[in-house]
Amino acid sequence: MDSLVIIRRLHEHRIWANRLLRKCTASLTDDQLHSQFEIGQGTVWRTLCHLYGAEYVWLATLEGNENPTMPGDRADGLPGNQKGEGAIQSFSELEQQWNELDQQWSGYIAKLSEDDLSDPVFKVSSLSGKRIATARYDVLTHVCTHAHYTIAQLINMLRQLGVSDLPDVMLISMAREQASKV
Repeated sequence: MDSLVIIRRLHEHRIWANRLLRKCTASLTDDQLHSQFEIGQGTVWRTLCHLYGAEYVWLATLEGNENPTMPGDRADGLPGNQKGEGAIQSFSELEQQWNELDQQWSGYIAKLSEDDLSDPVFKVSSLSGKRIATARYDVLTHVCTHAHYTIAQLINMLRQLGVSDLPDVMLISMAREQASKV
């Protein structure tokens, strides 16, 4: 088995888990979406937007944009968590844009070759402002591990909100679900 098979499987799982999480959070009230927590980005809404934003920015980076920002991000010059022009305003807008991003990711992943994985990807660090090269396989792996970490934070927030029907987002659960459909 080559590395590309594993990368593709991790991204398939990331997209699947994100969809389950969005389905679970779609019925939350505005108060629940914006309740304060000491984990993640502080609220379910900001953590969802952070997860989407990271996936947006990293795909743009992989596609050659060395200094990408998501529309409405703090890079628009706004302090704190204010929304800039183009920021996502509603859950339905987030869902629509994330579905489109998932399709873009799937298309990008499908076109990769094993040889592409070791190519350097350049990104200007949002922390240091320096241009840094990272192997494509490390960026692709990072996107998945970041998603898994952030999804765990969201699940914890949902538990604290009293959501009882939490999604089972484990990769093994996806594999078993797929096997049961064959």
